[in-house]
Amino acid sequence: MSRRKRSHPSSGSNQSSAKPDRRLNRIILREVLRWFVPEGELFSQDSFHGNINWMPEQLVMQALIWSAQETKFVTDAFVHTQEACEELGMQQVAQSYTSMMNALGRYTQVFAPVLRERFQALAEEVGGRYFTTDGWVLIGFDGSRTTAPRSVSNEQAFCAPNYGQGKRAQYGKKKSQGMRRKRNQDNPPYPQAPQAWITMLWHMSLRLPWTWRLGPSHSSERDHVKAILAEEKFPENTLFCGDAGFTGYPLWSQILAQGHHFLVRVGGNVNLLSEHADIKKLGGGIVLCWPKGQRNSGQPPLRLRLVKVKVGKTSLWLLTSVLDRRRLGRKQLARYYQMRWGIEVEFRGLKQTIDKQALRCRNATRLLVELDWSVRMMAVVELLALRQQIAAATVRKQGAAWYDPQDRSLANAMRSLRKCLRNLHQSSSTDGGLLQDLSQAFVQRYQNRTDKRARYRPKNPDKKTLGEPHIHQLTIRERKQLAQQQSIAA
Repeated sequence: MSRRKRSHPSSGSNQSSAKPDRRLNRIILREVLRWFVPEGELFSQDSFHGNINWMPEQLVMQALIWSAQETKFVTDAFVHTQEACEELGMQQVAQSYTSMMNALGRYTQVFAPVLRERFQALAEEVGGRYFTTDGWVLIGFDGSRTTAPRSVSNEQAFCAPNYGQGKRAQYGKKKSQGMRRKRNQDNPPYPQAPQAWITMLWHMSLRLPWTWRLGPSHSSERDHVKAILAEEKFPENTLFCGDAGFTGYPLWSQILAQGHHFLVRVGGNVNLLSEHADIKKLGGGIVLCWPKGQRNSGQPPLRLRLVKVKVGKTSLWLLTSVLDRRRLGRKQLARYYQMRWGIEVEFRGLKQTIDKQALRCRNATRLLVELDWSVRMMAVVELLALRQQIAAATVRKQGAAWYDPQDRSLANAMRSLRKCLRNLHQSSSTDGGLLQDLSQAFVQRYQNRTDKRARYRPKNPDKKTLGEPHIHQLTIRERKQLAQQQSIAA
């Protein structure tokens, strides 16, 4: 009878053959969800209907899981979500797709502010030194549209009532009058497609959605920003950065009234006043924004700084309320305006990576729920990836300066989450599972050896260039009005 050789428990061969302790994916995901939505804490002060069978925190988790599903139909996504909730041990959730959508639509005004404050507090805590850049909290804003299904409800809620009657539409019809076929019974005009508008305020340093507002296709992004400024609070030393669409005395004065500053690109769409006639030759200087309406009503002028910078090969004019050049120099202005471009990448991630270029819901209320929770889910996933990547950079003893939020990949982060959702009953493929995968969700860096600029994009002859801002020297009458206004202010 042969005897088996026993190895010593402290031998190196036994330690090398031992498998690492890997947890189940459902345990990791449950911890992640509870980190963002701690049960029994967020909605303890809110009141809900007495006959509900779901718990608010678990309904929020269910909605986040539903928004992360990679399916063509929203009902199929709900089926997969129910299976995931069972694996996670979540019993107090909506039991049908209809009840979930009705609950999310009915209590939007309850969930949205609480989750927004929770997300912003976690972003400031996780971001740490990355939360500010040169002492500024950089918030960029922009708007975009997503297509909605053609249904009666969506057409009534999202289509513009004066579609085709604007100046630009009339100009296009006049220019192409002899080029297009006449509308008749055999060739009827195609009705307008419904679209949902989203205006996003985006944290430029952390590269995270900060807050957003939804509306129909003819919404005004400036009105959305003014409504957000009136309802929400922003951190101290916030610098709002916008493109040429965010101009005007009402918006700028509202930002300044709340103690914040702004940086906006301007062109031929603004009229400014100056005490010097050659301000363009000087490359900028102190200007006044004082339209006739505010001038006649006794409103004070806005004293601003106009700066000409060069971004790449393009020369453009930037207008800021920060008058001190030492606090906000020319190079900082150009760099911040380039950072603002990241919000366009965020919209691309929403439409392509999250696949919300074309929404699914055929009911207007449910469509807004679908879009709202898709943006929220995307923001939470990016925040989780940010937390893990900053922690990993610190553990490597390379310091937090090694990490750059620009290297974070939304696509790889979503792949990690969806892989975890598909294998909730299995053990994690790595020692850290989902958390380790998120810590490695970076964009691919490689040396490009070919020229990718091969796409041909014809120029639009009807689209006018932005041009340069109109700057007029103060007249004698305007100088008297300005002196009178300054004496009243003194």
